Amino acid sequence: MKEVRSSALDLLARREHSSRELTDKLVAKGYDRSEIAPALQALSREGLLSDERFAEAFVSSRLQRGSGPQRINQELQQRGINTELIDACLDERDEVWFRSARQVREKKFGRQLPTDFQERARQMRFLQYRGFTMAQIRHAVGEEEFEI
Repeated sequence: MKEVRSSALDLLARREHSSRELTDKLVAKGYDRSEIAPALQALSREGLLSDERFAEAFVSSRLQRGSGPQRINQELQQRGINTELIDACLDERDEVWFRSARQVREKKFGRQLPTDFQERARQMRFLQYRGFTMAQIRHAVGEEEFEI
């Protein structure tokens, strides 16, 4: 168990990990799941492993990259974060997401709002791919106003 703890700490020293990510990485290194679970529980009790801290850091990182809340939600689910925790970290109605959608659109396409249907549709698809909601996308392309 000491080896498992040491390997887990090495991984956590580089960046935050979710419990599932850490488990998967340790299994890939050849450790037995029966040794991994108690080691990770001990790290959690000590405050060295925290899904909450991981989720907050992940959301912040993805927000900086220009990802929207729907995409971040999906990525967090893939990393084993529970829905309640995701909902606590992501509030899709939060004004930050509307501002981010506008900034991402402006960075890619410039400040000028789209004037024709084809260009508006292209920009909307781009923002949808990035994971923004339709309300956020409409705001970003100038179809809806939102008080910020």
